[in-house]
Amino acid sequence: MATFTSADFLFPKQELLAKWPVIACDQFTSERDYWDALEREVGEAPSALRLIYPEIYLSEDEEKKRQRIASIEQHMRDALTSGLLTENRDCFVYIERTLLDGQIRRGLLGVIDLEAYSYAPDADTKIRATERTVPERIPPRVRIRENAPLELSHVLLFADDPEDAILGPLEKGKEALPLCYDLDLMLGGGKLRGYLVSGEAAALTRARIAAYEEMRAAGKTHPVLYLVGDGNHSLATAKTCYEAQKKAGEGEAQLARSRYAMVELGNVRDDSLQFEPIHRLVKGIDGKALLARIREGITADNGFRVAWQIGEEKGEIFLDPAKGALPVGILQSFLDSDAEIAPEQMDYIHGEDSLAALSAQAGNIGFAVPAISKDAFFDAIERDGVLPRKTFSIGHAQEKRYYLEARAIRCVS
Repeated sequence: MATFTSADFLFPKQELLAKWPVIACDQFTSERDYWDALEREVGEAPSALRLIYPEIYLSEDEEKKRQRIASIEQHMRDALTSGLLTENRDCFVYIERTLLDGQIRRGLLGVIDLEAYSYAPDADTKIRATERTVPERIPPRVRIRENAPLELSHVLLFADDPEDAILGPLEKGKEALPLCYDLDLMLGGGKLRGYLVSGEAAALTRARIAAYEEMRAAGKTHPVLYLVGDGNHSLATAKTCYEAQKKAGEGEAQLARSRYAMVELGNVRDDSLQFEPIHRLVKGIDGKALLARIREGITADNGFRVAWQIGEEKGEIFLDPAKGALPVGILQSFLDSDAEIAPEQMDYIHGEDSLAALSAQAGNIGFAVPAISKDAFFDAIERDGVLPRKTFSIGHAQEKRYYLEARAIRCVS
């Protein structure tokens, strides 16, 4: 069986769609106003908001957490038993998301085999994390998922498909597919359209996926087929719950459900996916001394160009390609290992204008790193393992995946 495949998915009834989809739970984690506005927008209407745990509330006391989790589980059971959701079996969903700039991000909803996924930094599995997972973030999320009867997902998975062999045929043939939903998302989330891919269309899609996986694996001992672009801690939680169920000796039917996790697959080559660089700023340090250590430790002629700024002085260094596949990875590894830099001195800056303004302040040094090349993205993971934290950014908070579809992961009596 392919590593990424079709599954049985649940959709809210058409009359519920306006208030149902809500933004990924790990967004706006410091902006209570957003979630208050969402509560007002949803009101008493049935909504996925009742089926998720927004991470802004993870700081609540233990009793409130327990009550919130119990409420989520009860709303999930009610959604399954009251007819709010309808099921389509053995299918994919071809998705088109209109972003804030008008571009369309294409995706394919399916499931991955968690046996083929690991978030370990040195993983050699077919599905891998892109950035380092923080183990301490997993247990609170396990509490939310471990007894939940439904799965909703904001995980975005990447394929490296230069021929556009998976999504291209679906885009061209979408008018022949049943339209599942077509709506404007709440609070500035753009537009979302989904097409059901079932029957013969699903069989053709599975064949194209199998061909892609064979192509990626050709001649490689430990090939990377897919990378997690967003939602890695959510996927790591699904993996943790699955492994715990195996260890506890759960029944075959339950393990068959929990072995798979719902994701949206995109093509890293899509124009709509822009890897924005996240620049480095080191505060309260002798910038010239740090530059000297960098030049001695990780530079080489004809290496990766990285611009630096100390006050009004600017220049560039060239990082040794033998030290890694990506300049941001080489630089971050060095900064992490430098004994003169405390963690609180490191900052991660979006935008060159902001970096320049901060680098001009006394005691600061800034490094403008280049954007990641899509050609090098998968190769970097295969060569160096997971990327350093804050390596890249994709899109705005409002452009993250909204929860709409669901999948049953536990039996409800």
